[in-house]
Amino acid sequence: MSLVERNSGNESSGDCWAPDTAPRPLEVGWLQAGNGTSQEHLDFVMDDRRRLYSRHGGVPLPADLGDGLAAYLPNTPFADQPYRVSAKFRCGDKQRLIDIYLSQVAKGRDAIKDLIELMRIAQKRYGHLYNCTPGA
Repeated sequence: MSLVERNSGNESSGDCWAPDTAPRPLEVGWLQAGNGTSQEHLDFVMDDRRRLYSRHGGVPLPADLGDGLAAYLPNTPFADQPYRVSAKFRCGDKQRLIDIYLSQVAKGRDAIKDLIELMRIAQKRYGHLYNCTPGA
């Protein structure tokens, strides 16, 4: 299988995925307060994620990653990408939200721990791409 990246969006909002198949094995989405997206909307989205993930045993993220949870959501409408992590965090002077969805993890891996580490990588990469410091 060849790896193909697809993405759409800009600093304010967007998503990327690889490879370009269905279901997508990996998908990352982001959203920023400002430029047409209110802080209230960002809070609403994160509150919705928190309620859903909590109903499925969601694990809170370490404080340095902001406000978020990682969860496994089998037997839900999201079963094609049941491994999910979402975080609302500050990067520079704006609040940001990143979602990461996986269709599977390797047998024997700690999926929640891996999701948390993927969020750490995604926030660092976001900061590098958009010239802001996560957590600042």
